[in-house]
Amino acid sequence: MNGDLWLFAYGSLLWEPGVEFDLSYTGRVTGWSRRFWQGSPDHRGTPEKPGRVVTLVPEPGRQVTGRVYRLQGANHADTLDYLDHRESGGYLRCWVNVERVDITPVRALTYVALPGNPYYLGPASNCEIQSHISGSIGPSGKNIDYYQELISSLRRLELTSSELSDVSF
Repeated sequence: MNGDLWLFAYGSLLWEPGVEFDLSYTGRVTGWSRRFWQGSPDHRGTPEKPGRVVTLVPEPGRQVTGRVYRLQGANHADTLDYLDHRESGGYLRCWVNVERVDITPVRALTYVALPGNPYYLGPASNCEIQSHISGSIGPSGKNIDYYQELISSLRRLELTSSELSDVSF
């Protein structure tokens, strides 16, 4: 893939993109919500006890705010290989239209974990999600650290209270 490649970040890619980029903007996608419905067997948990991380869930009328990065490089094969490996625990590439404030919208790549993947956990009560996150740990650290980094990153984006409530307990 040659030319500009944009990446939309709504989870751990917000605070740790792990890829080189030359531009970054706050952006939002419409028709989605951010939910702790995906298991993490490889980063914030183990295959036996996956942690809980966010994915995008289709939801008409909702918006998810994140960052959109323009990735560097003429050929993005190595970057995509890295992202595919990093997001391998049930996530698939997905193209989304990202609205950027006062800037032309872009079509960006993101990773979404859909129902039916082997680590999809789906909805649960806030209490169950909080307990699950508090008790999970994996090679990338404690699941609660992921949660705290996500909340800090979202606050820096000055999100609406409804978007923060999607990930708060």
